[in-house]
Amino acid sequence: MMLPLQEEPILVQNITGRFGRLHTKLMLEYGTNIAAGVAPGKGRQEVEGVPVYNTMAEAVTKTGSRTSVLFVPAEFTLAAGKEAVEAGVRLLIVITEHVPVRDTLKLLEVAGRSGATIVGPNCPGAIVPSSKVKMGIMPGTSFRAGSVALFSRSGTLMYEVAGQLSSAGLGQSIALGIGGDPVTGTTMIECLDYVKSKEETKAVVVVGEIGGDAEERLARHISKSGFPKPVVAYIAGRHAPKEKRLGHAGAIIYGDYGTAESKIGALRKAGVGVAMSPMEVPSLVKRALGG
Repeated sequence: MMLPLQEEPILVQNITGRFGRLHTKLMLEYGTNIAAGVAPGKGRQEVEGVPVYNTMAEAVTKTGSRTSVLFVPAEFTLAAGKEAVEAGVRLLIVITEHVPVRDTLKLLEVAGRSGATIVGPNCPGAIVPSSKVKMGIMPGTSFRAGSVALFSRSGTLMYEVAGQLSSAGLGQSIALGIGGDPVTGTTMIECLDYVKSKEETKAVVVVGEIGGDAEERLARHISKSGFPKPVVAYIAGRHAPKEKRLGHAGAIIYGDYGTAESKIGALRKAGVGVAMSPMEVPSLVKRALGG
């Protein structure tokens, strides 16, 4: 996974839609270089001064961009994602929710053949405050430049924890939402490996939730790889009833599988400090950094 630098061009798919138009404006205001948008049949228009093209191939050729933020409705996400990857996009941020799992799996197969990275679906995107690059729907005001990497399965909890960190003087080197679906393109383990050797990242905060085993696998990876930086976690859904979905499609407990207790226990066994509330995260990070 490679994130774009401040000056690198970024595309927006379905830029003429309500959400594409709104978040293009907000990303531009944050400082992101939105170079072009794509909307079939609506080429030659402009949105917030950004040119619109009919196809991804045309937009990639005109701008040289290798990154796209996708706001296409769920039923068209697979086709739009394939078009982006086949046009040369190597980082695709899929904001769309309710994408069928089978479509996500097909898109991941296409991306894998081309060496492209998919973030999401059903995610808030990624933000690098020091570079003023915001690719998604997160509120830029919650984030500050700093040395804490923040990875989350939940969008709103990512904003909440970022705000708590920022208020405590702990800015973020990167914040990325992997998405809340049962199958996502980028995993927590890949996020951790991405910042493992990044000098600008001194500590990592992981926001997990009930359902699945992403946090348990992450804990095993931390132990097995000897991850060299302090990690702090918060797990949402400790009081959720079994077999009742909590917000995200992937946040559901079946029997004893995917419980908060299982995740907290595994992370603590791996040496991860686990906060009982978002407000507790900054103090655990400061303690882990020796502050």
